[in-house]
Amino acid sequence: MSRRALDNPIVLAVLGLLLEQSSHPYQMLSELRKRSDNHAAAITRGTLYNTVAALTEAGWVAAQGQQRSGNRPERTVYALTQAGRDELVRRLDAQIRTPEREFSQFLGAVTYLGALGPEGAVDALTERAGRLWQRTAADDQRLADALATGVSRLHVIEAEYALSLARAEMAWIDAVIDDIRTGSLTWPGPAAPSSGAGREEGNA
Repeated sequence: MSRRALDNPIVLAVLGLLLEQSSHPYQMLSELRKRSDNHAAAITRGTLYNTVAALTEAGWVAAQGQQRSGNRPERTVYALTQAGRDELVRRLDAQIRTPEREFSQFLGAVTYLGALGPEGAVDALTERAGRLWQRTAADDQRLADALATGVSRLHVIEAEYALSLARAEMAWIDAVIDDIRTGSLTWPGPAAPSSGAGREEGNA
């Protein structure tokens, strides 16, 4: 059994899906991609099948039977075992209790915000804030629609959390933009060109 496969972040997502209902890998893949943009970008069919194989070997999931839909080939349906349920609870408990420093592409880019110069930084941050606002408005509406249909808040709590993070990021961006414009956030030395294309490195 590959320990690395069991350390994959999608293990928790797969175990969570199987807690809801038994399903075959193709169904899992479709559901994960539908629920999360991050999963849509990160999960491939091969990765999911390898993860399910590792979970089966670990005894956390078990084949429950075959399922056929129309003329499609039979697919193996997997169910969560008691050991898998215990592992899901253990991982959930640990991850909720312990905050981790999670690296994001935005955090990496902000580290070098100074390279854009004041005008370039304001321009880039303003555009990001605008895109975040549009995405957040759409996500907020989807959440409201789901709750209006009677979906339990607990079943969409992750969407509520994601919206809170997005709003906090927009507030921080607005504050940084204001600090740049008022001069409380200053740039040491000559500012870099504001245009993203064809920048030349300044002299040391």
